[in-house]
Amino acid sequence: MPPVTDVDRAGLAQEARRILIEALEERRYLHWFEGKTRFHADGDELIVNVANPYLLNWIQKQFREALGEAALQLLGKGARLRFEVDATIAADGARPAKSPTQTSVYRKTSRPGGTSKAAARQYADLRSFVAGRCNELAHLAAIQVAEAPGARYTPLYLYGGVGNGKTHLLEGIYRRIRKDYPALQVLLLTGENFGNYFSQALSERTLPSFRQKFRNVDVLLLDDADFLDGKRAFQEEFLNTIKKLEREDRQIVVTADRHPRLLTRSSDELVSRLLSGLVCRIEAPDSDTRLTIVRQQAAAMKLDVDDAVLKFVADRFVNNVRELEGALNCLQTLHVMTGKRISVASARRILSGLERDCLRIVRIADVEAAVCKLFRVSSDELKSACRTRTVTQPRMLAMYLARRLTQSAYSEIGEYFGGRNHATVMSAERKISRLVEEGECVRVASESWPMHDLVASLEQQILAG
Repeated sequence: MPPVTDVDRAGLAQEARRILIEALEERRYLHWFEGKTRFHADGDELIVNVANPYLLNWIQKQFREALGEAALQLLGKGARLRFEVDATIAADGARPAKSPTQTSVYRKTSRPGGTSKAAARQYADLRSFVAGRCNELAHLAAIQVAEAPGARYTPLYLYGGVGNGKTHLLEGIYRRIRKDYPALQVLLLTGENFGNYFSQALSERTLPSFRQKFRNVDVLLLDDADFLDGKRAFQEEFLNTIKKLEREDRQIVVTADRHPRLLTRSSDELVSRLLSGLVCRIEAPDSDTRLTIVRQQAAAMKLDVDDAVLKFVADRFVNNVRELEGALNCLQTLHVMTGKRISVASARRILSGLERDCLRIVRIADVEAAVCKLFRVSSDELKSACRTRTVTQPRMLAMYLARRLTQSAYSEIGEYFGGRNHATVMSAERKISRLVEEGECVRVASESWPMHDLVASLEQQILAG
């Protein structure tokens, strides 16, 4: 084959584009190839350059046959394919052409039933997310999804306690995809928003329009999926939505406070769909991560404090990132009021009041309510003489948590749960502790669940109130 000139290269790329659009349809081509790939020939090889390794793996897996056919049409019999990663594709600013559809985003503060799009706002950036042992898998998965939406990990399910970065990662994914893939239609909203829009569509008899909007997006980002738990109509609509998106290789990212298996009032099919991609837990930040966070936040706030003060804050507020931010806001206010540099002594004085005011008092009844909800047993059953496993395990767990989270004595806990003596509570505490330490599992509905994860999830729910 004679050398390929620049003119020939341009013609080959255009012809490859035409052949692939004909084979795949324009929407799929724009989604996976436009602005993310380059084509050129070397002898009898059609070389496909791809922006990153994740997208390359996906294109090889999904479109090898179509690309092979394009190579035959372009280069004749004996044509071969070669795939290569070319990071300059992204660096050169190659972008897909604008599609007729526009990116949509819905704020968490949208009024119930409203359909207004979000006002301009600054969304969180993946680059500002502080990664540590507590969240590194979730952070890495978010980056990979943002770099190649739909190529892997769909659905991506991020879960953990409040204030630890789930929404930050979701907004970061949204922001990165909008920047790198402006032709893609991206939808960011909460579970409550989804329910409100669905209810409005039902009442106004506009379900076809609703489904057109939600089932034809390229990327669906749903925050606070716990809202759908127990709401059958909302769940069914969401399930049908993600089934269609999955069939068309679209990206889905979901966040929630609980693992999918703990969405005990959701259908088995929805839970299995949420489990089918990648599930990542985001834990409360460890000490090193907390210190990095407060240093970063203090720098952003231009807060003039010693590192000893920041270490004091990181050591004292351990539950979530929002607590750390709230503590720094208090210190900044004190600095503005006094005009003085914050010392460890003054930080200790002002923040001790914040700790005292924010302390949540957990009652035995709070523990009982959380356990009953999860295991679908009644308060009367927990307090009864019933000795079936479906009741005794939740009862022991409730006693164990009551001992950990309340100030109640063994005798008080035993009395609350059906007039049992202190020895019964002590026995329950030992049994659950052993199950936690040994990684044993317990049945919740139809699923088997590690006891240590179950305890952690229940504690988060109870302490969050």
